[in-house]
Amino acid sequence: MARAELIDVAVVGVGRMGRHHARVYAQHAEANLVAIVDEDAQRANTVADEYGCAAYLCIDDLLRTYPRLRAATVAVPTVSHVPVAEALVERGVACLVEKPLAPTADEARELAEFAQRHDVILQAGHTERFNPAVQAVQAMNITPRFMEVVRISPMTFRSLDVSVVMDVMIHDLDIVLMLAGAPVERIDAAGVAVLGEYEDVANVRLTFTSGCVANLTASRLALKTDRRMRLFSETAYVSLNYMRRSGMVIHKTGNQDTLATIRARIAAGEDLSDLDYSQLVQHTELTMGDDQQADPLTMELTEFLSAVRENRPPTVDADAGVAAVEAAQQVIAAIKQHHWEGLTSSHV
Repeated sequence: MARAELIDVAVVGVGRMGRHHARVYAQHAEANLVAIVDEDAQRANTVADEYGCAAYLCIDDLLRTYPRLRAATVAVPTVSHVPVAEALVERGVACLVEKPLAPTADEARELAEFAQRHDVILQAGHTERFNPAVQAVQAMNITPRFMEVVRISPMTFRSLDVSVVMDVMIHDLDIVLMLAGAPVERIDAAGVAVLGEYEDVANVRLTFTSGCVANLTASRLALKTDRRMRLFSETAYVSLNYMRRSGMVIHKTGNQDTLATIRARIAAGEDLSDLDYSQLVQHTELTMGDDQQADPLTMELTEFLSAVRENRPPTVDADAGVAAVEAAQQVIAAIKQHHWEGLTSSHV
């Protein structure tokens, strides 16, 4: 079978995330990394030299040299996402825009509509969607009733110009919106700014029109890194570890007899305090097949390249990117409405 033609791709913005995109493209069997674009000449040249491609300071120079460029990752600071992506889309270049899609929901919708008018592929860069454990949960096709998510890590002193909601929590907002499959009806949130103007710690309770409830906590001030989700439904309980890309499932059908026996013994007044509940319940590992150790970023870029090659909408499309930004913006607004008694966060 003949090998498919490589897709010419560029990376615009090679800060922390952009460098990873450049690395994956350079190693990808379906991509031809032709150029790096960054306004910092030294940084652009360093990355370009590392991966054997051209370096440019602006998009105009890139498109002048590669007028038929097919795809690009946009990993510039969020405030520049819209103008940079629109300049590429206008020339017919498919774009993967790192999360968040735009600084505000209005700008995200503007970008999504712009891409739609030009009939150009626009993928939102929510890499956590491609975590094998997340994809395994999605494949279970269960209806969640309650979700609890914790995403905490030590301070890296990056992205302090935005709230932890837009920087970190947005990963999980995107995932719970996808799993809930229903509009958000109510948002209650609280957050604390410790090192600057924007929240470093935040908690939100989302209530969906379906009745599903999601409780999310994000912090960039923790002393350790922990990223977990617990999901409860009428048919199963799922515990998910994002970092280890692993999970555990308890199916209701596999434990009905045991639970019925326990209920009967409780009703009869028995003292069951000596029982080890964890030994009574049957549980299984979350099934992830051969992709358990797959790199989420590589899977994300593979999906992007496939969408470009097949000229089809990507799995995480612009609408998903808009929804995540909109939810994050609503969470931040709810935090500002939260009433505190005593000291404000500025006194912490």
